[in-house]
Amino acid sequence: QVRLVESGGGLVQAGGSLRLSCAASGSIFSINVMGWYRQAPGKQRELVATFTSGGITNYADSVKGRFIISRTNAKNTVDLQMNSLKPEDTGVYYCHAIDRSAQAYWGQGTQVTVSS
Repeated sequence: QVRLVESGGGLVQAGGSLRLSCAASGSIFSINVMGWYRQAPGKQRELVATFTSGGITNYADSVKGRFIISRTNAKNTVDLQMNSLKPEDTGVYYCHAIDRSAQAYWGQGTQVTVSS
């Protein structure tokens, strides 16, 4: 079992920056992929960025060049640095992890609001 806890959301003006952090606990050595998804009001949850245990990153086209995902050396924390934020980045951001048995885990979510 893996538990994910997010932190770092908040309110920011367009053009500003926020940093989200996700701390994993439990069977962290079984984690294969960690990443971030987001869900805007009335929309489906969508992938933002992922980081595999092999160091491969993947970003949604809408955030490329603005967001950076990183993992700590201990591989139990994944951060999302969000720069040049836009109002369309507003939503609840969820930490996500997949273990080697393909079991998926979700955090409770953290609200990000970007004002215009």
